Amino acid sequence: MIEEAAAELEQKSIPKSIYQEYDCEVSESHVKLGSLEVESRNLAVNLRGCERAVLLAATIGRAADFMIKKYSVSNMAKAAVVQAAGAACIESYVDEVEAAIREEAGGRGLYLRPRFSPGYGDFSLEYQRDIFQMLECSKRIGVMLTEGNLMMPSKSVTAVIGLTTKERESCHMERCSLCDKTDCEFRTQNTSAGGERDEF
Repeated sequence: MIEEAAAELEQKSIPKSIYQEYDCEVSESHVKLGSLEVESRNLAVNLRGCERAVLLAATIGRAADFMIKKYSVSNMAKAAVVQAAGAACIESYVDEVEAAIREEAGGRGLYLRPRFSPGYGDFSLEYQRDIFQMLECSKRIGVMLTEGNLMMPSKSVTAVIGLTTKERESCHMERCSLCDKTDCEFRTQNTSAGGERDEF
């Protein structure tokens, strides 16, 4: 069932992404990214020392939502499998996009901090609307926001990625679970509102 759901999802998904780099100013609990001003101590800690940062939005399209709706009527187990496969798929795709950002930034002597999404810690989901406006997400990748600031299609991600000139303050791991450095200040267990990623 997992193989069937994954194969169908891969065939029908249409991954799209958009990202833009901005100047970054950070104080104790305030972050300014271009014209976006964010009150978040958690985000400020993540971006401390960064003078540039990337705003990112990505989606795998509507296929997962359609499949979940379809199988919820006829096969609840398969619907659950598609839900999990969709979450894994969008995370894998965002990892690929982040790898491209890392390669480009590396050519300029910059290194990436762990990506940080609205809904993590005290980084409010309300900032989704500002991010969507800055990146033109609806127009450019077809992702909309609900009144509650959740994304549709649901298998979509927005994130902030700090850029630092100090390699020792960057992160090279895709997830904290793959890293032995348990005392890292960037390590977190916060869950995103979409539930797509529970640790960096």
